Amino acid sequence: MLTISDEVQEALAHHRPVVALESTVIAHGLPYPQNVEIALAMEDAVRQAGAIPATIAILKGEMTVGIGEKGIDYLGSRPSETIRKCSRRDLPIVVGLKADGATTVAGTMILAHMAGINIFATGGIGGVHRGHPFDVSADLIELGRTPVTVVCAGAKSLLDLPLTLEVLETQGVPIIGYGVDSLPAFYTRESGLPIDIRLDTPQQVASVIHAAGQIGASHGILVTVPVPHEHELPLEIAENAITQANAEAERQGIVGKHLTPFLLRRIGELTDDLSRTANRALLLNNATIAGQIANELTNMGNHMKKS
Repeated sequence: MLTISDEVQEALAHHRPVVALESTVIAHGLPYPQNVEIALAMEDAVRQAGAIPATIAILKGEMTVGIGEKGIDYLGSRPSETIRKCSRRDLPIVVGLKADGATTVAGTMILAHMAGINIFATGGIGGVHRGHPFDVSADLIELGRTPVTVVCAGAKSLLDLPLTLEVLETQGVPIIGYGVDSLPAFYTRESGLPIDIRLDTPQQVASVIHAAGQIGASHGILVTVPVPHEHELPLEIAENAITQANAEAERQGIVGKHLTPFLLRRIGELTDDLSRTANRALLLNNATIAGQIANELTNMGNHMKKS
């Protein structure tokens, strides 16, 4: 039931680097046509880094790996309420009803693993919501049971980051800081919260991923990359906007899967779009670094086969 584009299938068959990309950012993250523009820009960033992009979604019930420009435009131009946000629990519903679905971090990890792709680039993962310690994103659980490396800017800073780290630790997920000594906080480069190790090159990261495969690890790996310096949102501005947006969501009774899209949109409004500029910059940066890591991992695997 998995449809893989010819380009992605050929790359996988010939052991070339492939990077998975999610589709929630297209259907539920940004308005049209900015959503389509950023999705295509992310694919281009992966290509510039020497890898093949595989944007993943469910189109009319078909779990599709590599939806291409046509599929991206289709998802981006449709009303968001007509496209289901797909985590693990949603996949059989959307497939069974032959509906359209945009994959979250968890949903993308599942389909990437099914296709044989082990590197995935996104903006930020979900986590534990502030003030709601039992509202835990399925992304964290998926990282604990699906062996895909997720390259991101940490968990979204509108979340409870210390509790999010606790859940990741319980799930046995190693957290790599890429060129930083503490966890990136999405809009800001560092949070001061601990990571498991700092690594500074794609080769070092690829070595860890390769070792995880060699020992048969069944969990994912989190590679946390800070937003580029020039687009970092000052901590005070970000925190003030997050606090106000959370308070408004609480008053309006917005919870569950509707909460994160509301908070991201409201934070963008409160920061005069500075947060959206940072978001775009980190998405492209993560796609580039994921492509570089995928390249190194593929070279490592090919070298091992020859030797």
